[in-house]
Amino acid sequence: MRSGKRSRTSRSVSRRWPSDAIGSVGTPSDIYAFELIFSEFSSYHLWFFDRYKVDAIKPGKILVDPRITALYTKATDLVGIDEAREELITRLTKGDDMSAQQQRVVSIVGFGGLGKTTLAKAVYDQIRVQFDCTAFVSVSQNPDLNKLLKNMLYELDKQKHANIHSTMLEEKHLIDLAREFLENKRYLIVIDDIWDIKPWGILQCSLLENSLKSIIITTTRILDVAEQIGGCYKLKPLSHESSKKLFHGRIFGSEGKCPGQYFEVSEKILKKCGGVPLAIITTSSLLANKSGDIKEWNDVCGSIGFGLASNPSMDSMRKILLLSYYDLPSHLKACLLYLTIFPEDYEIEKERLILRWIAEDFVHCKDESQSLFELGESYFNELLNRSLIQVADKDYTDNFFIPCRVHDMVLELICSLSREESFVTTVLGDSRQSMPSSGSTVRRLSLQNTTWPKLEMSKLRSVTIFSLTITNMMPSLSCCHLLRVLDLEDCNLKEHPSLRFVVNLFHLRYLSLAGTGYSGELPVEVAKLQFLETLRLHGTGIEELPSSIVGLTQLMFLSVGNRTSLPNGLRYLTSLEMLGVDGLESACTAEELGHLTQLRNLSVGLTTGKEGRWDENMCAALVGSLGKLHKIQSLTVCTEAGWNLNGSVESLGNLSYLYIDETTSLPTWIRPAILLHLSSLVIVVVQVRREDIQVLGRLQALSYLNLSVSGNIQVLERFIVSPDSFPCAIRCRFDHLSMLPSTFPPGAMPRLEDFRFGIQVEDFSRGEFTTDDLALGHLPSLRHVNVGLYGEWEVSQEVVTKVEEKLRHEADVHPNHPSLYVSCLL
Repeated sequence: MRSGKRSRTSRSVSRRWPSDAIGSVGTPSDIYAFELIFSEFSSYHLWFFDRYKVDAIKPGKILVDPRITALYTKATDLVGIDEAREELITRLTKGDDMSAQQQRVVSIVGFGGLGKTTLAKAVYDQIRVQFDCTAFVSVSQNPDLNKLLKNMLYELDKQKHANIHSTMLEEKHLIDLAREFLENKRYLIVIDDIWDIKPWGILQCSLLENSLKSIIITTTRILDVAEQIGGCYKLKPLSHESSKKLFHGRIFGSEGKCPGQYFEVSEKILKKCGGVPLAIITTSSLLANKSGDIKEWNDVCGSIGFGLASNPSMDSMRKILLLSYYDLPSHLKACLLYLTIFPEDYEIEKERLILRWIAEDFVHCKDESQSLFELGESYFNELLNRSLIQVADKDYTDNFFIPCRVHDMVLELICSLSREESFVTTVLGDSRQSMPSSGSTVRRLSLQNTTWPKLEMSKLRSVTIFSLTITNMMPSLSCCHLLRVLDLEDCNLKEHPSLRFVVNLFHLRYLSLAGTGYSGELPVEVAKLQFLETLRLHGTGIEELPSSIVGLTQLMFLSVGNRTSLPNGLRYLTSLEMLGVDGLESACTAEELGHLTQLRNLSVGLTTGKEGRWDENMCAALVGSLGKLHKIQSLTVCTEAGWNLNGSVESLGNLSYLYIDETTSLPTWIRPAILLHLSSLVIVVVQVRREDIQVLGRLQALSYLNLSVSGNIQVLERFIVSPDSFPCAIRCRFDHLSMLPSTFPPGAMPRLEDFRFGIQVEDFSRGEFTTDDLALGHLPSLRHVNVGLYGEWEVSQEVVTKVEEKLRHEADVHPNHPSLYVSCLL
């Protein structure tokens, strides 16, 4: 991903419309912004539809709307879900017959968009600490039961079942593994989005009843399914007051800020939304950018059909979603429809999605100085701001790594639009196919089944495979001369003999073998792929990249795993904006990184190499290279044994995300004067010094801090920070580090919501601290507190009780009544 610099000599622009690209004029999708046609001389001709008005697109950087964070992180508190949450928790954990209850089940039922998953997650988050193991898995409309069982086992114990997805186990074996694992454990399991009773029958076999009062929560749209599962709970729409709070909060920041002239039309819109959260969120996101024009509000109101208030009509919901779709600029319509490539409930990696948009030419700008990836980020953020995609993990700590999902109602809509225009051809796991109409061309193929379809593939632009085993039948694809995207991520290629055919795909822009376990060679002829922009090879067994790879001058993204050695000459890949190297072995390679001045995202793992020899100059060379990377925004450094990363760095002013695992101490270049925009810091150190906390407290943009100590619990002597320290911190975690909240005086951490820290209880036994020092009241924005109590149980039992009681009292009297979780690590 270079700064918008494509090969200008390889393309020419024409205003003629290619006959095979014309869809139904005037249909809702308006998707083909351009179509790439190859002449007999194999030169590019870029075609644009006049109706797209691509020249009129004004590229600009769009940030994630700050209201989005509140919308997702506080949804469970602010949209009226608290009453339903407490009702369900009471049903699940209390009652006269609880002592005799072996297993409790609640089935949340309601139509799409009503908030079933949100409610289930809210209950799950609040009570999960009471259980030995927990899991949250989604079934979806077309379930793969084998994968579903593996997902559940992985969620129950990520360490024990770390490699479960790479195993070839039958369902019966997986059920036996689950039953054996759950036999002596009290468990909490959420099974989300069940469409049919048959998958539940299989899953139920694995959920052993063990008289330990385990809990199962399911969600479904189908009342009959809920009743057969048992414990049916019919979810109600939001109250009018909660609906107003959600609606006005998304548009104006709070209900009280809504101008008077919008009251009447707001009431009409909310009545039509009928208390359905998805309808309210989608409509308010549409109106958020129209808050200065009452006429547009009335137009939107008039376009929404009645029905949701009295009858959960999907036609009305579709109408609301279509309004948001029609309101999109043409280039964003194509980007949104492209999401139909991914399966239902799939967690879509932001980086992967944007790189694919670029490869498909959906991201286009005239400004030579602008990064295509940054423009693609703006497209992503705009879809997020409009609530057409959702944050998959509300706990993300940096914009680089926001995973997203598509709500199943939105996915249903865009799939129907995609089918109308043959935008994506999807082959599903149950042999049903979203096939193009007769005579239409297959351009984008998404395979989610176990057999290769019989299709005419000569005009394929992209192939994406989500099946683990289908690659055994994969043709060479050598005939797909127009192929731009070949994405085999997480498929099983361990036994695949060769992928040599890829060197004939001269127009390939995106190639991913990530997570496939492929152990063959990458052909020397890969240098023929002169238009290749993305090469994802992490999670493979490729031992060495050919030296010819340094000739891929258009390469923007490269990632390799710790088994893969890099050739000399990395410095010649000057278009690289993103680089991931898990096995950096030499100072020479570390020095070459300094020549990649376009890098925005760098992830390196420092190792001793295959021969076990450590290059003592490697850390110094890496730090020296960092000083030359003026555009770096995200940096990850992992070492094997806590090596020293000190050195002189003066040019990290654009760095916003930093992850270091692990180093001897806080590097000397982590200083407020250098890291002006650092918002997220995750660091593991061998030793924390008292002055380190003071340095971190002066990082003016820091919103997320996770400071961990490697090895034994470290007691940090009492220290003083200024009242204005950590001014932007929202989440702060001190792991394996003993300290007290009173360390931070009134005025420090004014925005802190999530606080995790440890207390050495012997300090109280020795009289060095009293319970009065547990001053949670110093932190006015606190919402969640997680405290670990360290020490010797025999000596400290009485002190532990006092400390825990004091903490609970502090949480109770705090104005925000933060949730409190205390763990005794004694």
